[in-house]
Amino acid sequence: MRPVTTLLVLTNLPDRPSAEALASELVEARLAACVNVLAPCHSVYRWRGAVETANEVPLLIKTTSERYAALETMIRSRHPYELPEVIALPIADGLPDYLAWVAAETRHPDHHGDNQDAPQ
Repeated sequence: MRPVTTLLVLTNLPDRPSAEALASELVEARLAACVNVLAPCHSVYRWRGAVETANEVPLLIKTTSERYAALETMIRSRHPYELPEVIALPIADGLPDYLAWVAAETRHPDHHGDNQDAPQ
């Protein structure tokens, strides 16, 4: 069994209402402990041979490697883009209590593992 790694997942949505809706769904489903809905940004990218621009709302999603596959599935199923940006970065280090909190808050409700050290 692989050790659980804390991840920072990035994605962008076309507007604030869709970003807030996805953020809420991810936290309610325990696929993310926390999602930061950032200020809109201007993106420049190449799509189907042309340079495109768009205003987007970035999300910073805190989760674990254990929950990543389900999180990616939910993002893809609810994302309006044909090919959404979904990038997961491993967290190399961090405040131990915060990392334990992320693990505890994303633990599947049916998981019966030891949760003694997680903040309540």
